[in-house]
Amino acid sequence: MNIFWKNSERKQLEEQMQRAGRLPPGQVATLKWPVLHLGGVPRFDRVRWDFRPFGLVEQPLALSYDELLALPQTEIQADMHCVTRWSRFDNRWEGVPAREIIERARPRPEATHVLVHADGGYATNLPLGDLLREDVLFAHTHDGQPLEPEHGYPLRLVVPHLYAWKSAKWVRGLEFLDHDTGGLWERNGYHLYGDPWKEQRHTND
Repeated sequence: MNIFWKNSERKQLEEQMQRAGRLPPGQVATLKWPVLHLGGVPRFDRVRWDFRPFGLVEQPLALSYDELLALPQTEIQADMHCVTRWSRFDNRWEGVPAREIIERARPRPEATHVLVHADGGYATNLPLGDLLREDVLFAHTHDGQPLEPEHGYPLRLVVPHLYAWKSAKWVRGLEFLDHDTGGLWERNGYHLYGDPWKEQRHTND
């Protein structure tokens, strides 16, 4: 397929999603899946890897990858909107619902927010209530195939209703807090929440 037909197909998709009310303001549709992250792709060591909910919880955990995969699984179909203004539609994700892990960690009553920690020193923040939504999960599979390492394998948080920087790659833990505090991008000028429908890209948006 030449570039003219690719651009025509992309434009047709964009117009279709706009009519359906699925394209947030300021976004353009993409048929590809751009790769955006800081630093290199971390190496996955299945023997040493673990996932840790900690902080204001009654039951701190250290789940191995096999233990995590043994938890109840779900599949969702959701759009992804990047703060760099591309949107990718109808992604199929499979993984562990975030609420399954949260329920096992048993957050204390004063816990209101979570700092999501990932390999490479990355972190991003979320209200606890957002993590408990039915369509938020820790994904290991995308469109029927294991996640590619550059897209977050072995585990990626998926938060469809917020900009994609909140859907952290290579996640390793959840820190439960009684206050909101920004992660890497939030400390560097990105919005604390990041709602694509309100164009909450930066602190002053």
